[in-house]
Amino acid sequence: MTARFTETLHPGYAQSLDIDGGMLVDERSEYQHIQIFDSVRMGRTMALDGVVQITARDEASYSEMLTHVPLFEQAAPKRVFIVGGGDGAVAEEALKHDGVEVEMCEIDAAVVAACKTHFAHVNNGAFDHPRFRLHLQDAFAFMKQAENRSRYDVIVADRPDPVGPAEVLFQTEFYELLRDSLTDTGVVVFQNGAPLLQPEELTDTLRQLQAVFPYSGVYLTVTPTYVGGYMALTWASKGTRLGTTGPAVVAERFARSGIVTDHYTPALHTASFALPAWIERLLP
Repeated sequence: MTARFTETLHPGYAQSLDIDGGMLVDERSEYQHIQIFDSVRMGRTMALDGVVQITARDEASYSEMLTHVPLFEQAAPKRVFIVGGGDGAVAEEALKHDGVEVEMCEIDAAVVAACKTHFAHVNNGAFDHPRFRLHLQDAFAFMKQAENRSRYDVIVADRPDPVGPAEVLFQTEFYELLRDSLTDTGVVVFQNGAPLLQPEELTDTLRQLQAVFPYSGVYLTVTPTYVGGYMALTWASKGTRLGTTGPAVVAERFARSGIVTDHYTPALHTASFALPAWIERLLP
């Protein structure tokens, strides 16, 4: 089973996962090949089209940094919108913020169904939370709806790599739709891969964001499952400079929230905006 699975992995993710038992899910949806299994080293794992998307052991280093960094820089966030995120990990983190309403747009209902069952210990009932609403449709079409204009304080684009159906999520028109859906101080954040292995993706995305938003930039996390060390998390806003909220303010908001995290801390929040010289040289 391990050999058959690892042979399907994208070359950038070719790693020994030591599958513990058989596949829990091995099916092709309308959009992609979904595989879920237990790994000896990384716990419950999901791959889409042979590319590992999430493991239970290190998902917090991704979902918490993608979610809490922009939310704790908002004084009183009310609405969060998630693009993708079918495993529910980002939604679960956003719902930890009292009173915040969370909407998610996921194109693949089969991913959501599989993750409700097999990643319930990660999403912790997020899909059934009273402040959560799921839209099973294409995010590009959803964002064109007039009622979404100036609606969201934080948008998290939990998008995969720019291949196949996800390519549209890397187009300038999509960034324009996101801009128009933010409040005046709202922030949108994206994953932009590993800059060590995908430097052009980071540089090209930042150029696009600079052409669409007054403010944009990058901060970092490290998720061991994703080969390449640092993972770039890009951000953009019409009226907020992410990373400029004082450490004392972030620490006070975090303490007051009572939120329990596995990875995120206020100190790590501040440190994530410190870029190594070689990454700074990738910035346009």
